[in-house]
Amino acid sequence: MKKTLSLIIILISTLSCAQDKNPVNTKNDYKVIVSDLDIPWGFVFLPDGSLLINEKAGQLIHFKNGKKTIISGLPLIHFSGQGGLLDIVLHPNYKVNKWIYFSYATASGKENGANTAVARAKLKGNTLIDFEVLYKAEPNSKKGQHFGSRLVFDKKGYLYFTIGDRGDRDLNPQDISRDCGKVYRINDDGSIPKDNPFHNQPSAKKAVYSYGHRNPQGMVLHPKTEEIWTHEHGPRGGDEINIIKKGKNYGWPIISYGINYSGTTFTELTEKEGMEQPLHYWTPSIAPSGMAFINSTKYGNWQGNLLVGSLKFQYLDMCTLKDNTIIKEERLLDGLGRVRSIEQGPDGYIYVGIENLGIVKLIRKN
Repeated sequence: MKKTLSLIIILISTLSCAQDKNPVNTKNDYKVIVSDLDIPWGFVFLPDGSLLINEKAGQLIHFKNGKKTIISGLPLIHFSGQGGLLDIVLHPNYKVNKWIYFSYATASGKENGANTAVARAKLKGNTLIDFEVLYKAEPNSKKGQHFGSRLVFDKKGYLYFTIGDRGDRDLNPQDISRDCGKVYRINDDGSIPKDNPFHNQPSAKKAVYSYGHRNPQGMVLHPKTEEIWTHEHGPRGGDEINIIKKGKNYGWPIISYGINYSGTTFTELTEKEGMEQPLHYWTPSIAPSGMAFINSTKYGNWQGNLLVGSLKFQYLDMCTLKDNTIIKEERLLDGLGRVRSIEQGPDGYIYVGIENLGIVKLIRKN
């Protein structure tokens, strides 16, 4: 009877939150910059204004002067379930060293299944050269979900990346001796900073920076505070935004504002001592992907707002912030398709990767 009553309370709360948190629609316009893309999981601008685009199925595309060119030299990409060719970023000193960083799902050795890897390479003509793997999560798994993965450099040159729990909810996220369900920090060459929080713990994965995560598919450096912000998928309800702090436990799956997809509960707790509370959470889930701050004057008083893509409801969620609290949400690009990736371009405009459409430029009309 107690479990039934708890479930009823959670469902009533879910319906109430859905009504309270439904973002208002905002009129806006867009221009298609790159058309005919399937799942543009990540993209980045090169110094000449051209684009490198990761198609999830395993194609790296160079888009320049209206033309797409397939870049060769990628490793074998494990394209299955939520796995594939994922995020892409440039080294902060790219103009000098030419390093490009990738995350992707890959198998290794004779093990079955796959896991997330992070690598870097250089572009020469239409081919990747000097390709090297910097980190490979172990062990491989046959499960098709929760590969993560986003990449962000901070101002000190550290590379942060996310790997989801790979569907092993009760095994990986709370165990720092295991990969998956973590945010990681490494040096740009793949070595591990000696001041990482678990570097001196013998059994720990030394690259782990924070843990207790489910499946972070958005990560961005705050343009003013230089803090690392992430968002991650909850189960049914409980998608979160978090500010990542060194060595902290973000609670999954011990605490959560979500329930199982079946409607049953897996935890009675939404908070616990020693575990971080989210800055914000969505109930019902919006299935977030991609994340960017508006950090230019191109959009007037939208400057400083946070953008989060919704796969489930197919819109760009613009979040107005005050003292690290979301006080307003507005729907942009509503109904164009599943929003997968978001970047601010060198021209100050926001560009959005939308599944089965392409990459569009956000234009404010009002």
